[in-house]
Amino acid sequence: MTEVNVHEAKTQLSRLLDQAMAGEEVIIMRSGRRLVRLTPVETAPARRVLGTAKGDFVVPDNFDDSLPEDVLAEFAR
Repeated sequence: MTEVNVHEAKTQLSRLLDQAMAGEEVIIMRSGRRLVRLTPVETAPARRVLGTAKGDFVVPDNFDDSLPEDVLAEFAR
């Protein structure tokens, strides 16, 4: 673990970022009090690939047809 004061953090930010990215805990302090911990941001999940479910289901031909009157009446409540 590395603990540095604010002034050192300002002057050595690139080095501290490298340490944090390598997995080392980096704490920035002011007046002997711990203020913040530098940690890497989690990487975003991989983007989804479109079309991977192709063939898993079929949209019925009547998908866009109007709903039955009794079902529509329930929405009007």
